[in-house]
Amino acid sequence: MSVLAIRSLSKAFGGVHAVNNVSFEIAQGEFLAMIGPNGAGKSTCFNMINGQLTPDSGEILFEDRNIAGLKPRAVWRLGVGRTFQVAATFSSMTVIENVQMALISHGHETYQLWRAAAQMHRDRALDLLEQVGMSEAADRPSRELAYGDLKRIELAIALANEPRLLLMDEPTAGMGPRERNDLIALVKKLVVERKISVLFTEHSMDVVFAFADRIIVLARGRTIADGNAAAIRDHPQVREVYFGTGKTFATGASS
Repeated sequence: MSVLAIRSLSKAFGGVHAVNNVSFEIAQGEFLAMIGPNGAGKSTCFNMINGQLTPDSGEILFEDRNIAGLKPRAVWRLGVGRTFQVAATFSSMTVIENVQMALISHGHETYQLWRAAAQMHRDRALDLLEQVGMSEAADRPSRELAYGDLKRIELAIALANEPRLLLMDEPTAGMGPRERNDLIALVKKLVVERKISVLFTEHSMDVVFAFADRIIVLARGRTIADGNAAAIRDHPQVREVYFGTGKTFATGASS
């Protein structure tokens, strides 16, 4: 079953096509990587899917409903979560309060100043923090956390909305090799357990080739390849885009 189907999606800025007639699908529980050099159209695709940009043409079908042109909040309410290149948390709040606020929003509740946030959804928030390995830091101010831990908190916040599709824009940006492998392994585990579909962009080829079920490659706004790691690694157009020659990706190399 297709959770997300992109049909002939296009977006231009000042006559330049950032995304040009792109089509692809994501199956339930699939871990799909979208890669490409800078300016390939990855962020524009993401921003159209989650409602930050309106396509010039094409369809974005989430569970057979065309969500193209909907506002980000409406897309989020339907079950599409997103994490960003820079971790989006409230630094003035504790770790658990960040997750509690997401749960309050998911439940369409109104936060009341006279009712302590600590009393709202604490057990559920602790459970989510346990799933991402951060329950012991629950009552710490989020501003004190290392960057890799903030990315885990952001993941817990995204999961609070019980998404069926999760968009992850450069989830391991700024991390060392061990941190990024640990984070993506965690995401992959949660994907399998929850049957969430994930679309992620990533510059680290070791992460992409090790964890993605499938990879699509964009260049100059168009899809140039779609397949598994072995097919993408040896694809002549992909090698040309990344290296400009007949070189190939080194097996197991970090980037």
